[in-house]
Amino acid sequence: MPNKNLPQKSGFLGTPENNQDQSPAGEDLETLLAQKDEELALKDARISELEQAVASRDNQIATLKQSLAELESRLSQAVSAYRAQVIKSNPGVPEELVSGDSIEAIDKSVEDAQNLITKVKRELESEIAGARVPAGAPQRGLVDLSVLSPREKIQYAIGERR
Repeated sequence: MPNKNLPQKSGFLGTPENNQDQSPAGEDLETLLAQKDEELALKDARISELEQAVASRDNQIATLKQSLAELESRLSQAVSAYRAQVIKSNPGVPEELVSGDSIEAIDKSVEDAQNLITKVKRELESEIAGARVPAGAPQRGLVDLSVLSPREKIQYAIGERR
């Protein structure tokens, strides 16, 4: 039985009968090789395009990062200026109670501080109202002798005469 993997014709590579069979196959190989070279050239061109696109994107990213850093710096300065204005416009609020790294956080801390101040004022006012003493001494009135014992009545009477 003949082996399909082995050449079926007899002879050596250099013999004319094998050169006829090899010639069309050689041209096919050259054509395939040329096609592969073209495909490789196209792939290389595409790789170059993509590398340029990546480099361009890297430059854009670097530019955006720099812009972001500048904007963050400006934002920080603006928030600091806003905090200073809030402290200036709310003299009743202690400076230590106004904090935050954004405008919303500063507004929230001012609101919380004002609520705390209001609560403390109410508590102090209620303590003061409960501890009020009327001005002056109380009026002197007559002593109710009905509640005194006979001995206390005698002492009261002697004490007034002296």
